[in-house]
Amino acid sequence: MAEVKYWVGFSSVRGIGPMRFRALLDHFGDLETAWLADAQELKEAGLDQRALENLVTARSTISLDKELEKIERQGARVLTWDDPAYPPRLLNIYNPPPVLYVKGEIVDDDQWAVAMVGTRGATVYGKEAARQLAGDLARNGITIVSGLARGIDSEAHRAALDAGGRTIAVLGSGVDVIYPAESRKLAKTVVERGALVSEYPLGTPPEASNFPPRNRIISGLSLGVVIVEAGERSGALITGDFALEQGREVFAVPGNIFRKKSMGTNKLIQQGAKAVLSVEDILEELNLTMVSQQAEVRAIVPENETEAALLEYITSEPVHVDEIGQKSGLPIAQVSSTLALMELKGMVRQVGGMNYVLAREARVEYVVD
Repeated sequence: MAEVKYWVGFSSVRGIGPMRFRALLDHFGDLETAWLADAQELKEAGLDQRALENLVTARSTISLDKELEKIERQGARVLTWDDPAYPPRLLNIYNPPPVLYVKGEIVDDDQWAVAMVGTRGATVYGKEAARQLAGDLARNGITIVSGLARGIDSEAHRAALDAGGRTIAVLGSGVDVIYPAESRKLAKTVVERGALVSEYPLGTPPEASNFPPRNRIISGLSLGVVIVEAGERSGALITGDFALEQGREVFAVPGNIFRKKSMGTNKLIQQGAKAVLSVEDILEELNLTMVSQQAEVRAIVPENETEAALLEYITSEPVHVDEIGQKSGLPIAQVSSTLALMELKGMVRQVGGMNYVLAREARVEYVVD
């Protein structure tokens, strides 16, 4: 999208947030026109003096083309409100970020996501609870969303990855500025098996004022928020507040009544948050008990006519590649190459001697045996 650089430009201007983005779009029709507009027109569009001065400075100092090149070099991409890849659940919150900088990949399966947050100074109990719950959720096909902070956040990300699942980290800095520094290795793995996400431009430092707003993204990407361990004034409680505003479910892990770091979560339970004693409490409340089965069904949906044709002749009973070719009427070379790709996708499985079965049926037989 040619106009994306103007979204990037405006996202770099302090004082221009979601509401002013919307006002500029309503007034000018597009952001290119807004970027090139004179001061009077911008005032008419609703910019105050401070935002206007910041914009004038940005236009004279920022090369939008170079910003796009920088984003590309970082291996990141930009999602805007107009991008069909923008997460739909996030798009529907109050004041969604106009621009998302993404390093890694957000996929369709991430619509089944649960946020997990908590104190940075987690206890052994809190860390173990986060590890167990996040790991169990990931094994059930749920994406874990958190903030990459030390403590509960990092434990949740690691547990999801260790369980072979996906995870998304929402940053209070640019996606090229990892904070805390100790999380750099973790962030690299998150990119490989999920995504780093931020509404802040590249190079943005982790300023304290950035973190409360980013919590609305953590909850906005998720079906519900699990707060594992938090004191009465923990930042994790802000995520819970956003979740309630967005109509998300709020869960809390009960803790020791004598520990300050459990006061926030225990009080949430008093106020009506659902107490979490096991992963089933989360899955049942959010109606997520069938996610892994639904994902399996989607995994065998053919992507093209050749795959569809071959799937007609592959069942739970082993069938030889030559027989598949004969029944489908397709050239054996095409059948073999397509089956190889389908195996990589997890759609079918070779069970020896060039015989194939449906992958999900093979897994069921293995479990039963």
